[in-house]
Order: sequence, then C-alpha cells, then structure tokens
Amino acid sequence: MKKGSPGFPFFLRKAFIPQFRLETQGNLLFRTSSHILSLAAISSTKLTIMHAAITAVAGYLPEDKLTNADLETMVDTNDEWIRSRTGIEERRILKDPNLATSDMGAEAVKELLKKRGIEAAEIDLIIVATVTADMHFPATANLIADKVGAVNSWGYDLSAACSGFIFALTTGAQFVETGRYKKVIVVGADKMSAIVDYTDRTTCILFGDGAGAVLLEPSETHGVIDHKLHVDGKGAQMLRQKAGGSLHPPTHATVDAKDHVIYQDGQPVFKAAVKGMADVSYEIMQRNNLASEDVAWLVPHQANLRIIDATQRRMGLPPEKVTINIQKYGNTTAATIPLCIRDWESKFKKGDNIILAAFGGGFTWGAVYLTWAYDTPNAD
Repeated sequence: MKKGSPGFPFFLRKAFIPQFRLETQGNLLFRTSSHILSLAAISSTKLTIMHAAITAVAGYLPEDKLTNADLETMVDTNDEWIRSRTGIEERRILKDPNLATSDMGAEAVKELLKKRGIEAAEIDLIIVATVTADMHFPATANLIADKVGAVNSWGYDLSAACSGFIFALTTGAQFVETGRYKKVIVVGADKMSAIVDYTDRTTCILFGDGAGAVLLEPSETHGVIDHKLHVDGKGAQMLRQKAGGSLHPPTHATVDAKDHVIYQDGQPVFKAAVKGMADVSYEIMQRNNLASEDVAWLVPHQANLRIIDATQRRMGLPPEKVTINIQKYGNTTAATIPLCIRDWESKFKKGDNIILAAFGGGFTWGAVYLTWAYDTPNAD
C-alpha cells in the first residue's frame, strides 16, 4: 500500500518513512520482509485529527404558501387547533407540476456555491437526504449534480425520513475526515406535497416543501465531533408510505386505496418522537461532558413544537437557545434542519457548541454534536 493511496490511514501519512512500506491487516500493523514503519517516527510526530466543518449553508423555498386559513377551506380543521398542537402557521408548496425535489435541491446548491465563492466543478461528492426522490432511479443527487454543473462529483441518495439530513451529514463528514475529499455537499430536500393526501386532516396540516444544503470542508479545529444514531423497523407500521416500492408496486388498487401517500398513526408516533429525540439529545451531551450552559444552540427537526419543547427541557436549555422556524415552513422532512441553520446562521458564533436532533418515520432518530466553524459577517 503506497502513501497517499485511498486506503492509507490518513493519521499516519505524516509519520510515513518513504523507504518503508506499511501494510495493514484488520487493526494490526505489521512488518513484511525488511520493510517496517518507524515507531519512533510515529511517537515523535504530532497526529492531527481532521474534522468536517460546515463552511456554508443555503436553502430554497417555493414562493406559494399554504396557510392554516387555506386548510380550513379544504378539511375540517381551524387555525387555532393547528397552531396549538403543532406550532405551524403556514407552509410552502411547489405547485409547478414540472418541478420536483431535484429542482429545489439544485437551487439550494447554487446559492451555497455562490455564498462560498466556489465553482461547481470543485465539488467532490453530493449526498441527498430525501424520501421524495424525483424517481426511483437515477438518484436525485445525480440529477442535482447535472443541474448545477458538478461535473467532477459523484453522489447518491440517502433515505431516513425526517432524520435524513443528520444521517447524511454524519456520512458525508466521514468522507472528509478520512482526507479523501475536500468539498462535500449534503442536501436535505423534500417535495412532501407530492405524497400528502389533502383530504386527510391528520397529515396535510403538517408538511411543506423545501430544500437546504451545507458544504463540508476539512478543519483542524471545528466541525462534527460526535453523533448518535438509531433505527427501529418496528416503527414502520406507524409512519410509512404503504405502496410504491417492490413490496406493493403501483396498481389501480393501490392508487384507489390512497396507499401512495403518507400514513401516520399519530399518538404512538408522537410519543416515540418525544422520547427518542429528547433522550438522544441528552445522551450526546452526557457522552461529551456538555452541561446545558456549554450548549450554545439546539437545532431540532421541525415536526411539532411540543416535541421540540420536550427536547429542550430534557437538555436543560432555555427557550432562547432553540432554533425554530416551524411556524413558517411546517415539516419539510429532510430539509428542516439545514433550513433552520440557514435562518439562524447570523446568530451562530465561531466555536459555538451546537446539537442537531431529529426523529423520523420508520423509525429513525439521532443527534449530532458539532462546533461552528465561522462568524457570519452580519452576525448580531
């Protein structure tokens, strides 16, 4: 294995003696023939741990709004009921039938590149978290790369429902941490209006459309520090899209039964979300020896204000440390966290300890601990 090859441990590159050859087997380093790695060189060399830092954030939201007043004309509900139970006042809807998730994601990425002042050709990898891909294949990441001109990148989609962005963020971070890639874009984007039944008052009040994106770059001082992620397939029966996959392909019967829209059993989902998101956020604080005063910001998934409040209380945080925009956009699924980061970016300071937390269908949930990498020029 040669120095600089993809499999060479990045943390040993500075310690590598050119005339020696390092081979690995599992977790063991061993010598072959007369070629060895100088242990003295390792012990005398400062090993730098590289982090994946968010260096820019951007988002896109459709112009058309769907307000609570609009929903009052569509289903048996009212503004006070929706606001008191969810915190939502309006949400954005992508009405153009010729536009899809990739179009929103591409607009977010274009804005991201503009803010960072880099060209699309510099991007190494694009990971898209979504449950509303334009189509089963090709991947939405493939389509976004083409639309923004990221000709030197590769990419793929990741499906983890409302936890999708933090799952994709931790995945993208590891490509940067290994030293393999310098610029990785993580997109959270969903056109939820495409899979919402607007005659079902239990779900149509919740969801909106949107996209958010962050750029990850290597940093020796700031970035993703830790993550704690979970899945539990038993939750699939409570929050899912019943048909459209290989188990139940589209038929006249599945369309007539409305099996291609979101199905949610509200109460058990709510209880699981409150416990899952609150507990994992507290656990990641404990694991990293963070007291409530050490945490500058909680950036929670924007599904329900009551779930956010429960997470805040479990972490011992005051309300002013919690980023919220659910009232404006509703639940945009994989887009909520990057859109929240975008909306609150000007308040973040370099070095801030930030916790991202989410809970999603299926079930998926988790939290990410990161330190913020820059001061926004127009920060308050």
